[in-house]
Amino acid sequence: MGDPMIGVYVVYSAVAVGLVVYLARTLFENGAVFLEDVFDDARLAAAVNRLLVTGFYMANLGYAAVLLRSQEVDGGVEALEVLANKLGVLLLTLAAVHFVNLYVFYRVRRRATAQHMPPPVAPQAFVPPPPPDPADWQPVG
Repeated sequence: MGDPMIGVYVVYSAVAVGLVVYLARTLFENGAVFLEDVFDDARLAAAVNRLLVTGFYMANLGYAAVLLRSQEVDGGVEALEVLANKLGVLLLTLAAVHFVNLYVFYRVRRRATAQHMPPPVAPQAFVPPPPPDPADWQPVG
């Protein structure tokens, strides 16, 4: 019937490329908002965004290709297990890269907005309220 790993390679390659392209486009569109907030120059923000997406493509497609190494399998079930394992590792890696990107955007934005904030004000000393006057007490009953 043929080698079942050929089908695994075809499916894995299609899913891996599709995932990377989808995620890169999503990051490009939504990351632009963060970068425009951080950089005063819209052209600079757009250039940085394109460079980040290019690096994302290179790193993740390269990693997906590295995962596409041959393995010996005895049949279709093992081939499906190999496919699920390879896609799982790729998805976990893409998620890790995504969260690292979000953290970097958060740090960059926080640093940029901290420069525009007024200096912190020292807290005033706490003065407790005076105790109640016993003359104001009402008898109970």
